[in-house]
Amino acid sequence: MDGTNSFSGKTVPAAVVSGNVELRQTPAARCGIAIMAKASAPGRTKTRLVPPLTYEQAAALNTAFLQDIADNLIEAGGHAGIAGYAAYGPPGAEAFFSATLPPAIGLIDAWLPNFGDCLLRAIEQLFACGHSAAVVLNSDSPTLPTALLVETAAVLAQPGERAVLGPSTDGGYYLLGLKSVHRCLFEDIAWSTGAVAAQTLERAKESGLDVHVLPAWYDIDDIEDLRRLNTELKGSDSLAPQRTAHRPHYPRRTAALMRSLGFDEALQVETERGAA
Repeated sequence: MDGTNSFSGKTVPAAVVSGNVELRQTPAARCGIAIMAKASAPGRTKTRLVPPLTYEQAAALNTAFLQDIADNLIEAGGHAGIAGYAAYGPPGAEAFFSATLPPAIGLIDAWLPNFGDCLLRAIEQLFACGHSAAVVLNSDSPTLPTALLVETAAVLAQPGERAVLGPSTDGGYYLLGLKSVHRCLFEDIAWSTGAVAAQTLERAKESGLDVHVLPAWYDIDDIEDLRRLNTELKGSDSLAPQRTAHRPHYPRRTAALMRSLGFDEALQVETERGAA
């Protein structure tokens, strides 16, 4: 989560529009985790994957990612007190998310011009829902191990003020969890760069906030990331040493989509084009 998928648009009032908010306010669901989610639209989502994908395929992949990450949150909720949300945009996309995501996933309006403000809005709204810990999660890591979400909730349930950061391999972060609002973590950050995680950790250090750092994981932002995901789904990736402790989540919708659209062939054509 480095800001490459940041929302842009007019500022609108925040609102939790789930029909099941009371359930997520129970003590059992102390940790609220919100996916930073953008509604799928050809030409507006996952455009860095075009080519080898078409704009329609890239939008379909975005939808599959959202559904698989929502499933991952629900699975994590079976092991820890976690409630899942989508901090969504653009305004008016409620129908898309209601039709795309399970009813157990609440909706939070988080559309602001600056990505840091989007993250901060989501954190504030999670606390407003009654959770004692609030976490923002990227929408680009459908294989993120469920164990890392469970670990995040467990760390944030411990006494004392602390944060949890999950760094991405590209220098951003896939997850940030807090026990109270720390605005400084979202200000003066060079979003969309490889310095995001380092700058966030520096802000935390300056404010005296202890940070629990999770193992690094990868985002799917470009063709090389897509190729890595395709290899991983085929079971011959380079993540084997990590499987024992943090087994990747199997993104069944993403895997089915990639098979049905012939991603192997598309990636091979793009590889040959790049080598020419």
